Amino acid sequence: MLEATPLTEGWTVRHEGGELAAAVPGCVHTDLLAAGVIPDPFIGRNETEVAWVGRREWTYETDLDASSVHDSVHEQTDLVFDGLDTAAEIRLDGQLLGQVRNMHRSYRFDVTGTTGRLSVRFASAYTEAEAVRERLGERPGAYAEPYQYIRKMACSFGWDWGPTLVTAGIWRPVRLEHWSTARIARVRPEVTVDEHGVGQVRLAVDVERTRVEAGLTLEARASRGSSEFRVRGTVDGTSGVVRLDVPDVELWWPRGYGEQPLYEVELTLRHGDVPLDGWRRRVGFRTVGLDTSADAHGAGFTLVVNGERLFARGVNWIPDDVFPSRITRERYRQRLAQAADVGVDLVRVWGGGIYESEDFYDACDELGLLVWQDFPFACAAYPEEQPLRGEVEAEARENVVRLMPHPSLVLWNGNNENLWGFRDWGWEQRLAGESWGEGYYLGVLPRVVAELDPTRPYTAGSPWSGSWERHPNDPAYGTHHSWEVWNRADYADYRLQVPRFVAEFGWQAPAAYATLRRALPGETLASDSPGMLHHQKADDGNGKLERGLGRHFPLPDGDFDRWHYLTQVNQARAVAAGIEHWRSHWPVCAGTIVWQLNDCWPVTSWAAIDGDGREKPLYHELRRLYADRLLTLQVRGSGLVLAVVNQAAERWKGTAELRRMSVDGGTGGGGSVVRVGFVAEGRAVAEVPVPEGLVPVGVGEFLVADSDGLRALHFPVPDREIPYSRPEFDVSVAPGAVTVTARTLVRDLLLQADRLDPGARADRGLVTLLPGEQVTIGVRGWETPDAETARSALYCVEPAR
Repeated sequence: MLEATPLTEGWTVRHEGGELAAAVPGCVHTDLLAAGVIPDPFIGRNETEVAWVGRREWTYETDLDASSVHDSVHEQTDLVFDGLDTAAEIRLDGQLLGQVRNMHRSYRFDVTGTTGRLSVRFASAYTEAEAVRERLGERPGAYAEPYQYIRKMACSFGWDWGPTLVTAGIWRPVRLEHWSTARIARVRPEVTVDEHGVGQVRLAVDVERTRVEAGLTLEARASRGSSEFRVRGTVDGTSGVVRLDVPDVELWWPRGYGEQPLYEVELTLRHGDVPLDGWRRRVGFRTVGLDTSADAHGAGFTLVVNGERLFARGVNWIPDDVFPSRITRERYRQRLAQAADVGVDLVRVWGGGIYESEDFYDACDELGLLVWQDFPFACAAYPEEQPLRGEVEAEARENVVRLMPHPSLVLWNGNNENLWGFRDWGWEQRLAGESWGEGYYLGVLPRVVAELDPTRPYTAGSPWSGSWERHPNDPAYGTHHSWEVWNRADYADYRLQVPRFVAEFGWQAPAAYATLRRALPGETLASDSPGMLHHQKADDGNGKLERGLGRHFPLPDGDFDRWHYLTQVNQARAVAAGIEHWRSHWPVCAGTIVWQLNDCWPVTSWAAIDGDGREKPLYHELRRLYADRLLTLQVRGSGLVLAVVNQAAERWKGTAELRRMSVDGGTGGGGSVVRVGFVAEGRAVAEVPVPEGLVPVGVGEFLVADSDGLRALHFPVPDREIPYSRPEFDVSVAPGAVTVTARTLVRDLLLQADRLDPGARADRGLVTLLPGEQVTIGVRGWETPDAETARSALYCVEPAR
């Protein structure tokens, strides 16, 4: 049987005569950080002090002794790298094994009988990228860094939320594999379900041989619990196919629609009775489709799983650390569980990052999170000539097959914003006929997916209208990115369009207070203090924050704590405005993917969870916005409707209580309360007209709608125009809880638990209380509760000063 020997010990990293202990997997930044050679680049403005690291050449070395290579049992020994970042030359005992230039691929070298010094010399990614740029010519991109000329995680060159920390190193595991006669080189599993409920697993197997004459057989097994199904097959030359039929399979469903049963599939390669190699994965049986058919509104973009049409409740995912080798299985699980806990059912792996590790997709399989996987192309024109073209196809082939077993994976996407950029960002004129990536997105990648993974849909890009006959970002066709609102308008403008699928939109806010304090030690915090500006990477980011804030609130003059609170409120409200509006228009709009779930370092960004893993108010707001049942008050024509959004399978029949209220605590419109009945069928939206007499009049009134423990609010004017009374409330504490009782209207009350203790967490975000109402906020990690300290960490909307 094939035997593997991990190569994790005894590594050093060397540069200009200096030598340090190295961790493998890892990268040069984390090795230098561990040795105390560089400061933490996430702290203060240290990022600029370590920029030199990405410009240098680095060599990783270890010794392969005779005991690890000379194996008396096996005929061949291979050196296998699961990932090298990025441009490297590999030598053993001074002999060149190979040269590589792609972070997204694995590599294998025959080292049978060879011992000595193993050396992996990494060129600077800048050197490699700039050489390719010189050879192939300049191509436009969103940023000045040369990320489109090298097959590497683009955002390591910086982004509008990320630092420029250009890495190098052995970022995924490395090992020796000892084998004889034959080994399994590749398994391509096609998992389907027929109309009779029979699950089928077709395993197309490629083998590598040391002896051509040996007769080889394949044995496959699928099991779940006590049920087990087996089949045998043969290898013809270097390939073979076996098919497992599993009757009466239990279907895998996205979270909220059903369970996530996973079946173990094992494959064994044999020579006679001798097992030579094995392959083992978990699969789930489900069907997936993408409905892009034309209709009266344009052309849709609706995911269909097991015949069920979905409104996708999504988040965009970026690498969770700018140093991906630091992301553990536990960290993946924690971050994705955070998403699932607030109702997210789809995660888009964005194209400026990586194909994530198996740990990511395993967690999605278990949690019922659908995965939309971008191929790694983002915000730039990519040359289609060699050496890049061959690398692109090779990486696509490897990763399509690698990720095929995962039932959570439901969509392949060719790129992020490159088709849009070609049409709208001046690229077409600057390129003047030069290649820019279209051949990848409309040629190479769909061909690879169709050949290797025909069970999943492919779309050429995001956004993409489906044809050059229309604008790539046409909201009536396919996927749409809504960035004009954040960049130039008020978030109320989200309500001006009903895109078919909103794949990106979002609003910025700073990180949690404790995260800022850790990242900017000793700094007097201000929105424009040096550290805050360094940890704001977006073009005119603070200007857009302030303009967006100023449309709703008086700008807090010099009061950082107030600015911090209000910008976080504005972020949550902006995203809520979009999601509530678009969900109320299901099935015309079939999904929203918030930009973004997570951060890769401490920064002001669009994330719901900051770089230290702390939840912003937006995170908690998503729990309401992405719940199966949602109430929202929406303008329709000249009136208001209560939109009753029901994503659950069961009919929702109930009564809503509508109240016209005054911000001074009384009721408007004669104090009347109106109860209206509604019926929202499963997976449907019902609209209930609001009686004309309940529509708020003037700047001091608002509308409340309550039903089944859910609430919708409608304030007709921005807060800066509302004559709020000064909020008054009482606070009491108990172990693990803070209770607030309102004596007036208290709008958007927020307990910033990390101000009580950096390790403290609250179980909810913004909440609006009417006079006399009470809320209890769960708090963990605060060991010495007292009411006055709790009050100091409570914030709410206040009257204009």
